[in-house]
Amino acid sequence: MTETLLFSVLIIAISMLLLCIKIVLCKGGRFSSFHVGDSPDMRKRKIGCVLKQDRDERRKKKLNN
Repeated sequence: MTETLLFSVLIIAISMLLLCIKIVLCKGGRFSSFHVGDSPDMRKRKIGCVLKQDRDERRKKKLNN
């Protein structure tokens, strides 16, 4: 039981270290945004965030009423 717990903690620690390499090693490093609207390629294709599109449509309906 203890060996399994220690092994699990070791795997989690290694995973966190690998995920943070960009932040630790790069000056000004940070995780990139995972939002659809923040992606330049998605903006080129005119694809946006569903929540923003929904909010805009609700505002249009409200203004038309």
